[in-house]
Amino acid sequence: MKSTSAVVQEPVTEILKIDKFSSFLKLRRIFAYVNRFIHNIRHKNPKDKLFGKFSVTELESSFTSLCKIAQQTSFAVEYNILLKNKNLSSKSSLLSLSPFLDDDKVMRVGGRIELSNYNYTKKHPILLHASHPLTKLYFKHEHLRNMHAGPQLLLACVRETVWPINGRHLARRTVHACVRCRRIQGKTLTPMMGNLPAQRITPDFPFRTVGVDFAGPFLTLNRKGRGARLTKTYLCLFVCFRYKCVHLEAVSDLSKDAFIMTLRRFISRRGKPAEIFCDNGRNFVAAAKEIGNFLKTNHEPVVDFATNEGVKFVFSPTYAPHFGGIWEAGVKSAKYHLKRVMGNNHLTFEEICTLFTQVEAVLNSRPLCPLSPSPNDYHFLTPGHFLIGRALNALPGPSLEHENQNNLQRYMKLEQIHQHFWQRWQREYVAELQQRSKWRTKSASLKVGDLVLLHEDNVPPLSWRMGRVSRLFPGTDGVTRVADVQTTRGCFRRPLTRICPLPTSLPDED
Repeated sequence: MKSTSAVVQEPVTEILKIDKFSSFLKLRRIFAYVNRFIHNIRHKNPKDKLFGKFSVTELESSFTSLCKIAQQTSFAVEYNILLKNKNLSSKSSLLSLSPFLDDDKVMRVGGRIELSNYNYTKKHPILLHASHPLTKLYFKHEHLRNMHAGPQLLLACVRETVWPINGRHLARRTVHACVRCRRIQGKTLTPMMGNLPAQRITPDFPFRTVGVDFAGPFLTLNRKGRGARLTKTYLCLFVCFRYKCVHLEAVSDLSKDAFIMTLRRFISRRGKPAEIFCDNGRNFVAAAKEIGNFLKTNHEPVVDFATNEGVKFVFSPTYAPHFGGIWEAGVKSAKYHLKRVMGNNHLTFEEICTLFTQVEAVLNSRPLCPLSPSPNDYHFLTPGHFLIGRALNALPGPSLEHENQNNLQRYMKLEQIHQHFWQRWQREYVAELQQRSKWRTKSASLKVGDLVLLHEDNVPPLSWRMGRVSRLFPGTDGVTRVADVQTTRGCFRRPLTRICPLPTSLPDED
């Protein structure tokens, strides 16, 4: 059995290995071998030859030689001018740094801190360009040596020895390309908001296409009086895709039979829908975990019942609540009123059913779009207009009992009213749907084979599962919002909002 000190030292040893085998240190040691070989060839006396481990002077000389080669590549014109002891051109980008060549013919910054008490390297750092591979290796080495320093700290550490031209940009790119830093951030993709489906913007009858969601549980009393027990009651919400009409049902328990009876009650009152959209119920909130398990377990029986009734059941991708924003917003609005009315009180099942219907009436009486600025418009368009011709909490119209039936032409008037509602809906409500409220720009697109992390709730980013993208699912607008990711535990289908891309290498300069 390992001792406690050995267990504690193991992670520290792993961290130190990162710096030991960095590419910059390898390159510096390789060039130190080259310099030692040249030195030993020139000195025939065995006493003058160098053997064994490298000294600090040899490694510093190796780094200086590498910088000299990089300068001759990046600043060829300026280097040759300084080599001839001439002044730089007034158009040179290095003129503000007053560069000069030291005794080793290495270009250094002249600067204005010559009279300070800093060491020579601090006062006159070596000039390098950010586009050179040596500079990129040195930035990466300093980033790891300083325990994954951020861009500002990284640039400050580099400038202790080297003055990089366009170094701030390279510091940001180095931190951005670090896999470990990206894993800690856990930043997922946000693809541009997609186009609305045809069911949202095509006129049709209410509840022709609906979305279903659950909320709760709500604690209810099994009876009034002393000795009453608390039981769980759930809210089942049906929302119309076109007019945002809401239908609320109380469900006594999470079972297949209870949900099917709830669906039968909805169909009997609102008519049979053509399509029912629902999420996968993959929620990790403690209060909603039972709902998620119920939808996951009873997936097939519910779909079979809907198929027999001639209804198409559509499930959105796993962990993608934004695919059903319309019913998620409906649940939020219903909870807004329920929490303020119920508080900490416990109602009976009949009382909570009554409360659900009253909340339903309020939600079906809310404006669909901003109120018209016209002074002649006294009524705003509500979901209730498409159900009963007026808001559900509005006063009824005058009695038409004694009106002449021949002059009334009631059916034609009702049909004209319905057409008027649809015209207002198309003119006022649909126009409001044009704008994208968020995710307005296209983010970096994924490719098949990219290395990614799967976002998981209640788990730190370093523990997220890693995998590679095996398949993409672009939408009608060509934007990919769902992808299959192959991991060691199998293939998982996730939305891009649950996928965190990882860098493969430092991106090239533009």
